[in-house]
Parts: sequence; structure tokens; C-alpha cells
Amino acid sequence: MTDTGIAAADTSLAERTLAQLLDARISCRAYLPTQVPRDVIERILELAQQTPSWCNTQPWQVAITEGEGTERFRSGLAEYVRTHPQESDFEWPREYVGEHKQRRRECAMQLYSSVGIAPGDRAASAEQTMKNFDLFGAPHVAIVTTHEALGTYGAVDCGLYVETFLLAAQSLGVATIPQAAVAGSSRFIHDFFSLDEDRRVVCAISFGYPDTENPVNGFRTHREPVANVAQWVSQ
Repeated sequence: MTDTGIAAADTSLAERTLAQLLDARISCRAYLPTQVPRDVIERILELAQQTPSWCNTQPWQVAITEGEGTERFRSGLAEYVRTHPQESDFEWPREYVGEHKQRRRECAMQLYSSVGIAPGDRAASAEQTMKNFDLFGAPHVAIVTTHEALGTYGAVDCGLYVETFLLAAQSLGVATIPQAAVAGSSRFIHDFFSLDEDRRVVCAISFGYPDTENPVNGFRTHREPVANVAQWVSQ
């Protein structure tokens, strides 16, 4: 095989591997209690550290729980949410409109249907929402923060980091769910992890090994075709 042929084969393998990771990854909402070994978590972090950032600022810092640390965080967070209003370091979406509202609603309906929550059952849907603050039973959570001075673009760089983390975890058989809801308890998070006041909480990533028997992990959201999101300018 020529050098060009070898390069094409390598490129094809890389593309297929990426496609498989993207297709297989879900937002996992039910986990086994099994701890992820420390060396596996460290490998995820090593891979995620390759994320690009503006001027190579690498604004992300990550606080990770395991064992009893997760249980203390989980129980403390749930209690905090019950007694304090949500207050995020970043502005929440002002509203969901048009196709964004429709996609959000569709995702919610799929979630509720998967666990047998009837349309309009607000008590059951509220109970499901509270599972965010139980970390969906995950044995670990990673809290991603940025420096306040870097503003929006520091948060954007952290978003890239989150995606690399998710795919790295998937490549090692570890399930994940990124959670903005947890970031709504920023004060609790700052206090729990003794974060510097110049850090801003971007989101949490709950992770662990998936409970594949739980129906909540059975539904899949759809993606728009590229033609609906890409605009071409050829001349």
C-alpha cells in the first residue's frame, strides 16, 4: 500500500472511531454503584487535557469526587436545593423559543415516557427533576470551572473541554451526563470544594458505569440534518 493509501486508511479508521463514539454516547441518567478506578479517571483527564483553548489559556479546573466524597456532595447538594433558590454563575437562558422550545419539549417527553411519567403529572416530573441533584446515582461527579476574568470565552473553552471529557470517557466504557442544573447551586459548590472566589462554575459532569437495564437509558434524542444548520457561501 502506498503512503497515500496508508494515510487514507488511517483517516478512515479515525473517522469511524469518532462516529462510533458520538453515536454510542448518551446522557446517562442511571448508574451502577461501581466506582471507576482512579487510573481510568486519570486517563480521561489526560485525554481531556488535549482540548484546544483560546491562546492556550486552558481555563478549566476540575474538582472530582469519589467514594464518600461523592456521597457527602450528593446529600449536601440535595438539601441545599430544597432550601435555597437556584443561582448560577452564568445567566440562564432567557427563554426557549421556536425550534429550541420544541426540541426541549420533545426531549422532556421522551425522558418522562421512558420512566412512565404521564403528560401533565407535575409531581412525578418534579421528582424526576430532583434526580439531577442526586447525580442520577452516579458514583462520581466532576465540577468544571473557569476564571471569571476570561468571561464568555473562558466558558466556551470549558465547553470544548467538557465534550472532550465526554468522548474520552465513552472510549473507556464510562458513561456521563453534563449537568447545568447542578451549576445552579454555585454557592454550595464553592463552599464544598473551597473554590477561589475568582472561579466560575460552568457545569457538572456526573459519571460512572451505566445501568443498561434501566429504561431511562433507553431513549435517544434526534439530531437535525446538516442542511438545517449549515449555510454555504460559495462566491
